[in-house]
Amino acid sequence: MCGIICSLRAGCQGDTDNIHGEPARPDDTFRDLSERLKVVNAARGPDAQGSHHIHIQGTCQCDSGGAQASSPSGACGLDVEFFASELRLRGDTPIVQPHQQGGDVFCWNGEVFEGLDVNADENDGMKLFQSIRSLFTMDDLPSLLGKIEGPYAFVYYHAESRKLYFARDPLGRRSLLIHRPSVSNPHFLLASVSIGNDQVCIMEELSTEVMFCLDIGRLCESNEVVQNFDSCLACIPRYSDQQSLPFAKLSRVNIGLPPDAPPSILSLDSTILPRDLAIAVDHLIEHLDRSVMLRVQNIPRRTSLELGRAHVAVLFSGGIDSTILAFLAHKYHDFALYCNTSSSLSFSRHVPLDEPIDLLNVAFENPRKIQLQTDGNTGAISKREKKRQLKASERNAAAKESTSYMVPDRVTGLQEVEELRRLCHGRTWNFVEVDVPYEESQAARTAVEATMFPGRTVMDLSLAMALYFASKGVGKIRASAVSDDSQPYTSPARVLLNGLGSDELLGGYGRHRTAYTTRGWQGVIDELQLELDRIPTRNLGRDDRVISSNGKETRHPFLSLTVVSFLAGLPVHLKLDPRLELGVGDKMLLRLATRKVGLLEASVRKKRAMQFGSHSARMEAGDGERRGDLMIRAASEQ
Repeated sequence: MCGIICSLRAGCQGDTDNIHGEPARPDDTFRDLSERLKVVNAARGPDAQGSHHIHIQGTCQCDSGGAQASSPSGACGLDVEFFASELRLRGDTPIVQPHQQGGDVFCWNGEVFEGLDVNADENDGMKLFQSIRSLFTMDDLPSLLGKIEGPYAFVYYHAESRKLYFARDPLGRRSLLIHRPSVSNPHFLLASVSIGNDQVCIMEELSTEVMFCLDIGRLCESNEVVQNFDSCLACIPRYSDQQSLPFAKLSRVNIGLPPDAPPSILSLDSTILPRDLAIAVDHLIEHLDRSVMLRVQNIPRRTSLELGRAHVAVLFSGGIDSTILAFLAHKYHDFALYCNTSSSLSFSRHVPLDEPIDLLNVAFENPRKIQLQTDGNTGAISKREKKRQLKASERNAAAKESTSYMVPDRVTGLQEVEELRRLCHGRTWNFVEVDVPYEESQAARTAVEATMFPGRTVMDLSLAMALYFASKGVGKIRASAVSDDSQPYTSPARVLLNGLGSDELLGGYGRHRTAYTTRGWQGVIDELQLELDRIPTRNLGRDDRVISSNGKETRHPFLSLTVVSFLAGLPVHLKLDPRLELGVGDKMLLRLATRKVGLLEASVRKKRAMQFGSHSARMEAGDGERRGDLMIRAASEQ
């Protein structure tokens, strides 16, 4: 995980700002912007930060008449700065970015999990840099990237052609924002995270549909950055029909309609499943198990003091998605586990057994919810009854304090960690209760709004708040399952597993059931394709910016492009069955898989949105009816 910045602005080294002839400095506004961007992007990579400057020589218009002339010193042109911070999660050797060699510059924010041979002691960014440099031509870059799987955003400057290449992975699992030059702000910027809603840089999410190439040499010669920027920026297709690139694009949802009356299971306890469904269950376990393995193995230990400490955590609600990820992180890569066998198995754990796994469970003190739970709906009761309830609430103030954090996700989390403890012998599960007082959440709001930008809706904020505090991992753990005694605890884990993607791929939302009711199986297929199409533009960039601001990295096993391809290719009726009740038919395939590995309680839990399960949404009186797609007001406007 890294924070990366690339800035480009017109500059003339022949300009001077003092009598000693020293080079002119950037104007105060741009210099201040640059420093602020470095601060927020450095937070993503606390292990190391570095920068590299280059000056692209061009023609000069510095003479008094404004006529174009060649600068004898080669001083006029474009100033380009690369900045990168490093969160070291791959390889044994400390790395300082940007990577540089032969004039080429590479800023890498990503992880290569498949498609490139990277040993446990090697850094994937360095390996990829050498692979790019060894290409016969830069036209082969899409082919190289189309063969690797993992989340990424990158910036690559190719010195020979004076071209800048940049892109995100096809799912957009890593953030990269772009500011295009304008008359009022004539600089070009790429950054992992912005400084928020600020007029000096109007940042927007970079599209994942294509790769981009900026011809800096041509732009430099034009002497007009703003006017000629668009003509110097090219979109590069990720793939062509003549190439077989497994990770160049998202797979399409299987459009085959099921038979008129596809076989239906009676319950999750069905001992005999239709053959195709039974095979799909086994394959889902296999694919998801491998995806988890690739994301939790070989995380470097920075010091010997880290032995026996958690290196992996799960954003944990006690729901089906987070629970099966936690279970697979504990278990081992041996498919015989899921088969009927009594033989003794030899195995190696994905996460070593002597390492705890932290389960991060966040709960918010929500004044509106507390009032409703304590007082009920007071809008239709008499004044006398209101006074009586007010006195009662004052007497029960202490009780409210102790119960305000027993939100739905806390209740299910406490229940589910006990199931994990029963099944996963020898593992220490740290159930981290992250309690967020109302005052603390409000104090963090301005920073969270800036970090999640350009996300600006009510739903963006409620989800971002939950992720921000959960990923900090500051809370408490109980001395035992039955004890109320607890001790402060801050999770040292830097890799956080996230269950995002299962609802979109497996039909976990209520709208999938509605689609079936209104348009049958064809409606479900269309809705699943729409879900897949909009994943890159909805949550992932925002979530990456928020979680990474705490120096943590989120990894999404369900969103491995290998897992996505497998699930997209399955016939729709093997993934969900809207004819069955909630808790059975929604995400049916995952429920059957979860049940097969022994997670009986988790397999029947119903879908609950994170912002409602944690009570991070609708905190104020009157917020109950606010739609999630409404634009937020800045904290200063409240």
